[in-house]
Amino acid sequence: MAPNKDLLVRMYERMCLIRAFEERLMQLYMGGEIRGSLHPSIGQEGTAVGACFALNPDDYLTCTYRGHGAAIAKGIDVNAAMAEMLGKRSGISKGKGGSMHWTDPSIGLLGENAIVGAGVPIAAGAALSANLDKNGRVALTIFGDGALNQGVVNETLNIAQLWKLPLILMCENNLYAEMTPVGESTPIKKLADRAKGFAMRAVTIDGNDVCEVYETVSKAAARARAGDGPTFIEALTYRLTGHMIGDAETYRTKEEVADWREREPITNLRAHLASKFSVTDDDFQQIADSANKQIDDAVQFAKDSPVPSADEVLADVWA
Repeated sequence: MAPNKDLLVRMYERMCLIRAFEERLMQLYMGGEIRGSLHPSIGQEGTAVGACFALNPDDYLTCTYRGHGAAIAKGIDVNAAMAEMLGKRSGISKGKGGSMHWTDPSIGLLGENAIVGAGVPIAAGAALSANLDKNGRVALTIFGDGALNQGVVNETLNIAQLWKLPLILMCENNLYAEMTPVGESTPIKKLADRAKGFAMRAVTIDGNDVCEVYETVSKAAARARAGDGPTFIEALTYRLTGHMIGDAETYRTKEEVADWREREPITNLRAHLASKFSVTDDDFQQIADSANKQIDDAVQFAKDSPVPSADEVLADVWA
């Protein structure tokens, strides 16, 4: 079922919030207020929002170290997320997890993961628990094209199909595994064909079309809840920034990036809302202003929050 106007506007609002959040992260990082590595998902908001908006609030999610967008799409509190980025006690992981380890079971987020492909078997375990508990939940795991060559991912494809797990596997094919073009690491043209080798339902879609992502994941979730097993979704998308802050991007051309920028998901949805539902420039400006205000408030909340004390270093580490 195609999303209606109200849902599309909410999707647009969430994508703008993700974009504003990550653009502010980049500013804070360059200003020395965020430490460690930072891997923005700018340009990939369509896969995150389209997929997560198709889930129920209690469905499970795992994602990658480029998972800020997915976590915010699933409903993570942006104040707590920003506090985590600044290493504060009020952060989603109490300031000790940082950019690559956001976790919030209250919204079904079983964690980002800094290990390539590691979130896939975790999601399969959650899907297995849903089957055993008969609670009707599904698990969505989002991973990159580079993860598809990890052995554990292929083992999970096999067992998920064998056991008919309620699992949705979304491969964000952004054409590069870090700096390696997908064609230099994988011999097949469509990554979805890898899943077909396990007799799994598999499709390739436009990941920059949030409507197509939403509809595809909605159908996959319905089939999973009905006991019809997993679906593999290859979502073609593109990150508009480097692999991480400081990436010289020598592996791709400026022309390629410019071409993808013209068809990035926020631009696409804005054009759709304007042409089909007569959403005005003033409406879009209000949405952008609201997103920026939320991020301003989140930054202030984070800066006003205390850092963890030294005696908290082992808290939550040992049972």
